[in-house]
Amino acid sequence: MLLAATEYVRPASVEEALDALRANAGARVLAGGQTLINVLKHRAASVALLVDVSRLAELRFIDVRGDGSATIGAATTYAELERSAELRAAQPVIGEVAAGTVDRQVRARGTIGGNACFADAASNYPPLLVALDASMEIAGPGGRRSVPAAEFFLGLYRTAVEPGELLAAITLPPLSGAGVGYRSLQIAADSWALARAVAWVRGSATIEAARVVLGCVAGTPVRAAATEALLVGGPASAEAVSAAAAVAGEGLEPPSDVHASAGYRREMAAVMAKRALLDAIGGATHSQTTTRGGG
Repeated sequence: MLLAATEYVRPASVEEALDALRANAGARVLAGGQTLINVLKHRAASVALLVDVSRLAELRFIDVRGDGSATIGAATTYAELERSAELRAAQPVIGEVAAGTVDRQVRARGTIGGNACFADAASNYPPLLVALDASMEIAGPGGRRSVPAAEFFLGLYRTAVEPGELLAAITLPPLSGAGVGYRSLQIAADSWALARAVAWVRGSATIEAARVVLGCVAGTPVRAAATEALLVGGPASAEAVSAAAAVAGEGLEPPSDVHASAGYRREMAAVMAKRALLDAIGGATHSQTTTRGGG
């Protein structure tokens, strides 16, 4: 199906983009367009004006600092994330997730900011950004403001970006020896996930701190607080992880559809949490071993 008639503008700067968004109540930001264009083609939504920011250098960059922290422009593509050697060294999971995203065409056009702002329950980056404690930099008429990723995702297809604003950049704090695990259950390699879990863990023999975030089980990424409470201060053993991960899905009411029931998603969320935690603990142990060895 063809797009309905709509206006289109390609601003030369972020300020011009904000002016266009402010002047047109029905305007939407167009970055990679991998989801938005399909939505418009199916007439599931209508847009009065598309503001194309995909070529703005102000929104398309990767800045990795000496301490391992990184700021990524919102219009940076999956392919650019995958290719960045500096990002792979400092924040490897970001590029790994990008590399595993669907197919080459989507990776060449899709953007990390677009994925975050679409805020689909099955989107791949939202739970990861929450687990990494990322900061979302939003540009608007009054300047720029920073929102923690945990407060950015407000509901299904809803974020903290207000009308007349746009997501400009995402900042990741340094891992500083922490390990990260990212696990998804998918029907096929190029399909949406049925359950997803991301774990951030600091500590090798004893777990000093942990964040466990579930995806695909609610309208927003969900912190598995009960799992985290059982982990912190305890041993980084397979038995402890199994016991903590077993409660990850408790209290959740995930959606049911033709692919999976709510009960199945709940159970698989716990399984993905366990696998992500074991990966994260392995990553933290390797990081500390490397540091102590002076390598």
